[in-house]
Amino acid sequence: MATDTRQSDEDHRRFARFRPPQAGEGGTMSLLDHIRELRYRIIVSFIAVVITSSVAFVFYRPLVEIVMHPYQQASLAIKAKNPTASLQVVNTGVVAPFVLNMRVAIVAGLIAACPIWLYQVWAFIVPGLLVNEKKWALRFLGSAIPLFLLGSVLGYWVLPKGIALMLNFTPHGMGITNLLDMNAFLALEIRVILLFGVSFLLPVVLVLLNLIHVLSSAQLKAARKWSIFGFFCLGAFVNPSGDPISMCALAIPLSVMYVIAEWICRSNERKRSTDNMGIDKSEFDIQID
Repeated sequence: MATDTRQSDEDHRRFARFRPPQAGEGGTMSLLDHIRELRYRIIVSFIAVVITSSVAFVFYRPLVEIVMHPYQQASLAIKAKNPTASLQVVNTGVVAPFVLNMRVAIVAGLIAACPIWLYQVWAFIVPGLLVNEKKWALRFLGSAIPLFLLGSVLGYWVLPKGIALMLNFTPHGMGITNLLDMNAFLALEIRVILLFGVSFLLPVVLVLLNLIHVLSSAQLKAARKWSIFGFFCLGAFVNPSGDPISMCALAIPLSVMYVIAEWICRSNERKRSTDNMGIDKSEFDIQID
């Protein structure tokens, strides 16, 4: 029996580096343990993205078709207004096809692995939360995944409109051909999709900051006007065209989610203040025989 116990302790120490450090009472950790846990969360997220990217690498052709769909939609819109417009996509360089393949697979893997790396972000914050607040964090983790995907889809939908608007500035009837480098277009698409997706995580981030007592609803209320102004500036920066429709497609949902997050934070603070008063809610329960 003693031999089995020693063997179990040795196995536990051997694989300790592959486990996150355990938090102490109240979720406290030393600085070194925080660094170790951060390293663990990053490694797990990286492995998840590598696995999903490897799977996406196998489906290279259909993924490239998805990548090219916004450009094809923009081309159809341009040629509907100007049938003589000349548009062409090029892949320059010997290694360009391989680089394109890798970048498409990595982006697809990053999006597919979002449940895992979002969970790792949440798990890194959880030790600082009180026990009765973890359920709230878990609920908003469930909201983070669809919000990220919704933002990514919205960015994908906005992109063709921005491309068409920019390419429509080409003078008509002058024999000018628009050559679009495939990797440059992919970089633009990645920026738009990921920025839209990450931007839609705003309410989750605000609520989590409120749960760990970093941000209050009063601070959110005071910064509301400037935040909304910043959302419109962000919408103008992220979108390739900067047209009002595309800009509002990001700014308006972010403004609405900011107000919702502010309301949730205020409700959470009221509940927290009630719990801190030491009121035993069970005393008010009505027993019906």
